[in-house]
Amino acid sequence: MANAPLMPKATAVWLVENTALTFDQIADFCKLHVLEVKSIADGEVAQGIKGLDPVSSGQLAREEIERAEKNPNHRLKLLESKVRLPEPKRRRGPRYTPVSKRQDRPNAILWLLRNHPELKDSQIMRLVGTTKTTIESIKERTHWNAQNLTPMDPVTLGLCSQIDLDIEVQRSSKDRPATAPAEQGATLLPVDVSTGEAPEPFSPARKPREEAIDLETVFAKLGGSRKSEAEDEE
Repeated sequence: MANAPLMPKATAVWLVENTALTFDQIADFCKLHVLEVKSIADGEVAQGIKGLDPVSSGQLAREEIERAEKNPNHRLKLLESKVRLPEPKRRRGPRYTPVSKRQDRPNAILWLLRNHPELKDSQIMRLVGTTKTTIESIKERTHWNAQNLTPMDPVTLGLCSQIDLDIEVQRSSKDRPATAPAEQGATLLPVDVSTGEAPEPFSPARKPREEAIDLETVFAKLGGSRKSEAEDEE
């Protein structure tokens, strides 16, 4: 419970027996239901539980109780503990897999091997919570149930989250060395390279060069054609 005193029922028993606080105030401070506090006062609940003094344990100030007894609308405030406990270090190891889902791990490993071959064995071990021996047996198809294995998404099976899978895939893609581009086969060289002459670019604005007109030649042709017509008439 968030912001609740230690041993809330024992604390509620002491407050009911030794203070004039309302049931609502005690229930709010101990994070209990009002009816449960009423049952404690009636002796129906918490029989045989010894009351715990929150003042002597440093969870509540005496002045806070006196202020709440004078004002029924006042809510008790829990004192902050002066002792700071260090947070327990989380041991990093193989992911724990519930017993009910352990039979699905080989199917998840097979799915990862087929759909994400870039993943390392250590990454698969972190995602699924398996051993390297099991991964090798599935790779080499020496697993005792290899014939009946079916690739199944570990996210769908609940063995890991989609975020964890994406993180491992991105991490493996960063660790993978950049591959050199494939060598291209021989191709035909351009005309200007093979012949040493660059073709003259075509421009639609350019017009073919017109030859100069010789007037004497034109009139000579016209005169010859007229003589031939006169001879034909004779």
